[in-house]
Amino acid sequence: MYSYPKLRYTLAMNDRSDRLRQARLDAGHETAAAAAEAFGWNRNTYASNENGNAPFSYRKAKEYAAAFGVSAEWLYDAAGPVRASGLAGYVPILGRVGANPEGVVLFATGQDAGDLAPIPPGGTDKAAALRVVGHSMRGLADDGALIYFEDQRTPPTPDMLGHVVVVEIDTDEVLVKRLLRGSRAGLFDLESVAGPTRQDARLRWAAHITAIIPPFQARRIIQSAI
Repeated sequence: MYSYPKLRYTLAMNDRSDRLRQARLDAGHETAAAAAEAFGWNRNTYASNENGNAPFSYRKAKEYAAAFGVSAEWLYDAAGPVRASGLAGYVPILGRVGANPEGVVLFATGQDAGDLAPIPPGGTDKAAALRVVGHSMRGLADDGALIYFEDQRTPPTPDMLGHVVVVEIDTDEVLVKRLLRGSRAGLFDLESVAGPTRQDARLRWAAHITAIIPPFQARRIIQSAI
């Protein structure tokens, strides 16, 4: 049985101020005042940025992102992965999937910068990877494999129907499921590799799986971001 930290980041936090607050917390600063003092920022300005009273610029987002160890693009407008890889040709391993039959993606949190994996053939710098843990995805990806997808956050397309894809649903869960038509337009059934099917889910986005790297090869190509 596996136990993981509580999910803090979702791939689609709606408000810039929410992302800033969560980045600050996960960087280990308990209060906005503590973060402002640590980095020499004006307390009132930073507090206003974090509570949403004063939206901050992209220039400021780059400063905050560097301080908290996240990607400026994600912090500013939720584009791309949460953490910049910092290594040319590599993309982040965003989370772990397959430890239970539900196929829920479990995200890494805290100070750890996370591991990196090479951009797969045909991939772009928007690619991201998930590490398979456990055996509930046997037949698709074994324990230790890497699953890649393009982190574009676009609506599902007809060519995804019948295929195993990465999706985010309106309950903030990110799942790896086979995408099927739901009972009416705008709803989808999500079939597990092993386990029950979720019916009539509302999707925020869906992404094709672009590559699956077997466990032996995955162990050879994963790089530490530290």
